Amino acid sequence: MRVDEFDFELPEERIALRPASPRDASRLLVVRPEGDPVLEDHVFRDLPGLLEPGDVLVFNDTRVIPAQLYGRRAPREDGSSPRISATLHRRVGDDSWLAFAKPGRKLRVGDRIMFGMPGCACGADELWAEVMEKHEGGEVLLKFDKSGPVLDEVIARVGEIPLPPYIASRRRPDMRDRKDYQTVFAEKDGAVAAPTAGLHFTPELLRQLELCGVETARVTLHVGAGTFLPVKVEDTRDHRMHAEYGEIAAEVSERLNAARAAGRRVLAVGTTSLRILESAADEAGHIHPFAAETDIFITPGYRFRAVDALITNFHLPRSTLFMLVSAFSGLETMKAAYAHAIETGYRFYSYGDSSLLFPAPEARQRRK
Repeated sequence: MRVDEFDFELPEERIALRPASPRDASRLLVVRPEGDPVLEDHVFRDLPGLLEPGDVLVFNDTRVIPAQLYGRRAPREDGSSPRISATLHRRVGDDSWLAFAKPGRKLRVGDRIMFGMPGCACGADELWAEVMEKHEGGEVLLKFDKSGPVLDEVIARVGEIPLPPYIASRRRPDMRDRKDYQTVFAEKDGAVAAPTAGLHFTPELLRQLELCGVETARVTLHVGAGTFLPVKVEDTRDHRMHAEYGEIAAEVSERLNAARAAGRRVLAVGTTSLRILESAADEAGHIHPFAAETDIFITPGYRFRAVDALITNFHLPRSTLFMLVSAFSGLETMKAAYAHAIETGYRFYSYGDSSLLFPAPEARQRRK
């Protein structure tokens, strides 16, 4: 499909720079695509009344690390030492990360970059990295002078929470973001972007869901910075997704399979949960244990095997995530839903409002 089919106009004032407070006070748009699309306006804390006993909500329990680093390139012969920023997005070794560097044109293989705070704490917060490889789009392979848990500790001290570009371009991250940009069930370090659909949940809402007979399960997908990359091709078939690492435990896959076999619904909380569930499901819709990378790219025409409904925020025009929700509920349905959201004041993107999407009939894989 042509990428411009997924374009729409979004006023800048619809972009949320801070989350709702409390989290479950955000708005929730329910989208039911069967027949004439039905759009229902709710508040997120209404969710227990919108679900059924026995439904299973699947959360992504990844935890965002402060993966945004700032530093300077070591001087070359001409004395130049430009500022460099690097967004870590995938660990490839105890001392090595793939990162998106800016400005990437200022770097070449063999360059050294000093991140952190030189001279502080007897060098404990100095962090040097060497550029080992250069790839397309400003991506570089960095090899650090520290390794393992020591490297993790230094990154935690000198790094910043990597807010999405549409927020970071308007304000710097601050200490509030260290809490705001984590879900209440974040547990496993490794993401450089939050699974933002989960940001709306509070401990009280989780208790209410439990009282209503709604079950929960956890999977892990370490969200990479590639989720923010623009789609630069004209045809979706030419776009390459960045791989992300995820895990589904055997106990979790067994529970989800049992729920679906009993006719109960599995609801993915966020596109990240959906992507790993669909990556782990076979043609019959059976979800297998999973511990691998996935680069699954979902566009209209895809038949969903493992997910019966989706909770997700409002996404960017022309983005892979808007393509995914269009595959799930139908392109025309989602265009209508987004037009309604814009007209009625919904807040967009990571800190914005949410939606509860049900699948279009043509997107459903028949259960076997």
